[in-house]
Amino acid sequence: METRHLRYFLAIADSGSITRAAEQLDIAQPALSQALVRMEKELGVKLFERSRRGALLTPAATAIIDDLRASLARIDAATERARAIGAKRAGRLIIGFVSTALFGTLPRALDRMQARYPGVDVVLREMSNAEQALALQRGEIDIGLLHTPVSIQGNMREQRINQDPLIAVLPSDYPLGDDGKVGLAQLAATGLVWFPEQQLPLIRNAILSAFRRSGHPIEIIQEANRTLTVVAYVAAGRGVSLLPATVQALQFEGTRYSEIRDGADLPSFELSALWPAQSRMTMADHFAELLFEPGPE
Repeated sequence: METRHLRYFLAIADSGSITRAAEQLDIAQPALSQALVRMEKELGVKLFERSRRGALLTPAATAIIDDLRASLARIDAATERARAIGAKRAGRLIIGFVSTALFGTLPRALDRMQARYPGVDVVLREMSNAEQALALQRGEIDIGLLHTPVSIQGNMREQRINQDPLIAVLPSDYPLGDDGKVGLAQLAATGLVWFPEQQLPLIRNAILSAFRRSGHPIEIIQEANRTLTVVAYVAAGRGVSLLPATVQALQFEGTRYSEIRDGADLPSFELSALWPAQSRMTMADHFAELLFEPGPE
């Protein structure tokens, strides 16, 4: 199947209409319709059901759309690498990362990258865990810095960068005990600001389970997709949160941090690098080496 046919198929699927897809692709609608007929003949299956509501994916099309999208992304990436080499540039590296990777890990690796591979065009994309998992599967990023464990389809390399205990993120006027710490019962009475379930399901469930086992079940009263948004909600008095200890590098007005007195049963927060395993050495492999290269004493 030709690359342009992949683009045609995805344009129709994303827009839900052959007419709208033709406008987006800047081609005549009859030409797009004819190309679609050729695609269906080549595959031997019907890809869309036409109706007044537009073009709806058939079960066969639904089964292959993610694979086709990933294939096109890899073709585009390979094309970009070839052009970069032709232009005498070292290439391009697209890095996905969660917010907590900014607190030391990512900046240090980027400094090393600039020194070791100055010709590489580095693109940074802040993304949630769920967004990175999907982007890695589709070939839209070259390497992801995200919280594990996480489920990603495909042959991936994985290496843990660090493992942090959880600390409490509190409004600045939140009372602490005589020991300068806070307990699970007090946190449970306030309510938790945390990430949506689909973003970090295993860690979220482990936190809730730890509170239940302690006899102080906690409710998630506010959800937020980004670490900074979580901290902002805490500063606004919407609840408390539990984040990896590295977040203490972030000084956010209206918040304070505290160790958790009886939090030994809480899960730790892992930050790991994941990237596709290839038979040849890739720029993602080189960048991963820099992530784990020991720094100066």
